[in-house]
Amino acid sequence: MKTLAQISPGKTATVVGVAGPRAFRRRLMEMGLTPQTDVRIVRIAPLGDPIQIEVRNGQWSLRRDEAAQIEVAP
Repeated sequence: MKTLAQISPGKTATVVGVAGPRAFRRRLMEMGLTPQTDVRIVRIAPLGDPIQIEVRNGQWSLRRDEAAQIEVAP
């Protein structure tokens, strides 16, 4: 399995699961990042952090270490 941090800009992946502390998982789920949701990497900042993603027609940014806790299937 890959993580969201390993996906290239412009690519879409499907969320398989989210690891990390309970509060972190809950926050992502409240924002719509649930298993079987498609996520598109919009862009990655020049130094690699943060990563801008598109989920359910909304865009938000994640730190690279947060994106590394999200398992995806390309």
